[in-house]
Amino acid sequence: MAVARLKFLSKDEEEIVHAQSLKCLDDLGVAIQSPSVLKMLDDNGANIDSKKGIAKIPEDMVNEAIKKAPKSIRLGARDPKRDLLLPVESHPYISTGGVTVAMLDLETGQERDATRKDLADFARLTDYLDPIDAFWPIVTVKDVPANAHMVHELWVSLQNTTKHILGSLGSATLGVPDAKRQIAIGELVSGGVEEMKKRPPFSILSCIIAPLTFERGSVEAQIEYAKAGIPVISMSMSLGGMSSPVTVAGTILNANSENLASLVITQFARAGAPHIYSAESTLVNMKTGFIDYLGAEYTLISSALGQMATRYGLPKMTGCMGIDAEKIGNPTQFGETAANVMTTMSGTDLCSGAGGIDNDRACALEQVVVDAYLWEDFRAFMRKFEINEKTFALDVIREVGHGNTFLSHPHTARNFRNEIYFRKEKMELYGATRSDIMVPDARDVVKKALSEHRVDPLDKDIIERGDKIIGDYEKELSKG
Repeated sequence: MAVARLKFLSKDEEEIVHAQSLKCLDDLGVAIQSPSVLKMLDDNGANIDSKKGIAKIPEDMVNEAIKKAPKSIRLGARDPKRDLLLPVESHPYISTGGVTVAMLDLETGQERDATRKDLADFARLTDYLDPIDAFWPIVTVKDVPANAHMVHELWVSLQNTTKHILGSLGSATLGVPDAKRQIAIGELVSGGVEEMKKRPPFSILSCIIAPLTFERGSVEAQIEYAKAGIPVISMSMSLGGMSSPVTVAGTILNANSENLASLVITQFARAGAPHIYSAESTLVNMKTGFIDYLGAEYTLISSALGQMATRYGLPKMTGCMGIDAEKIGNPTQFGETAANVMTTMSGTDLCSGAGGIDNDRACALEQVVVDAYLWEDFRAFMRKFEINEKTFALDVIREVGHGNTFLSHPHTARNFRNEIYFRKEKMELYGATRSDIMVPDARDVVKKALSEHRVDPLDKDIIERGDKIIGDYEKELSKG
C-alpha cells in the first residue's frame, strides 16, 4: 500500500538524534518541579539531584518505557462509529486547535471573550463537519471560575459532540484535584472505569516547558491521567532561538528528548498506559519573537519528529492543519500555506489546528469551516494506493496495444473513480490564497450547522450527575 509521506532525516540521522537524545537525558536530565515524581523516578533507577530538582534518566529506563508503551491506541467517542484508531494507514485525523484566549464574533467580526455557549457552538459545528475527526476545546471560556475552566470545557464539549475530545489541556497548573474531576466526568460519560479505559472519550495534553522542564501541577496530573487510562499527549513546543537552540537539529533534539522523558514518566506511573508522542516545535520568528507556524522549518521539524516517533513505534501528533493567519480566510501566500499543511504529511496520526487565528491566539467559527474544506482537499494527497500486479494492469496494456487509447477500455470505466480525485466546485472559493473570498460562504455554513444540526443528547441523569461533579468542585475551590 503506497501513501505519500514527507521524510527529512536519513536512517543514520534518526540514529544520531536518538543517541544524542539519550545523552541529553543522561548527562543533562530534566527539571521536574514535583518531589513525588522525582521520588518515583528515583525508585526506578533515575539519578536525582533533589536540591536542583533534576532527574537524569539512563538509557535502560528509556528503553524500558519504549517497550512498555502501547503501539496502538483507540481514542473513544460517544458514538462508537467515530472512534479513532491509531496508528493511521493513510491521512491523519484532524481536530480543531485549542486553548485560544479569544474568539471573533460571528455577527460583528469583533474579538471578544468566549462563553460556554460559544464553546458549545464550536463543538456542534465540529460535530457537523465530516472532514474534522475530533474536537479540541478551542477556546478558554470566561463565564466560569478561572480555576475550574478546564473541567467546564471538557463537560461542555462532551455534551455537544459525539466525536473524541482530543488534547483537552488536561489540568495544566491546576494539578491533581482538577484531573480527578475530569476523570470522574470521563467515567460518567463512558459508563464506568473499565469502559473508560477501553474507549477513553477524551485525551489530555501534557505540555513540557522547554527546555526540558516539567511544571509540578501538569506532571502530577499527567500521572493521575496515566493511571486512569486517559491517553497522554506529551507536547513539546520547543521554539528554536528562544527555548531550544536556533538550529533545526538542536530543536529536533530538544523536542525528542522532552518526548522521551515524558514517556518515561507515563510508563513508570502505569506500565502500558496510552501515550502519544507530540510536538508543535519550530523556529522563532525573529521579527516578532513569536512562534512561526507558517515558517518553512516547521514542516521539516515536524517531519523529523514524526520519523522519530515512528522509530519508537509510538502513536503521534506531529503536524498541524489550519491556516492560523491574522485574519479569517486564507490571507497567506502560497508558500506559507504549503508550509503549514505539509506538516500533515509527516507520517503523523493526529493533527490539530482547525479554526485558529493569529498563531492560535484567537479562533473563529468561520475559520473552522475554511480549514475543513482545505483539509478535505489536501488529504487527497495521502490516499492509499494499491501497487501490485492487479493495479499495474499489464494485461490491459497488452489488450489496448501500442499507440492506442485506454479511454474506451472497460478497465478505465471500472476504476477511474477510485483512482482520480475530483475537487469540489467550492474549492474555487476555498482554495484561494491571499484572499477572504470564501468567508461569506463559510459563515453561511456555520449558520446552517448551528440552526439545523442536532447532537444526540446525554441522558438527563448523566447531565445532572456531571453538573453535580462540577458544582461540588467549585464549592471546594471557593473554600480555598
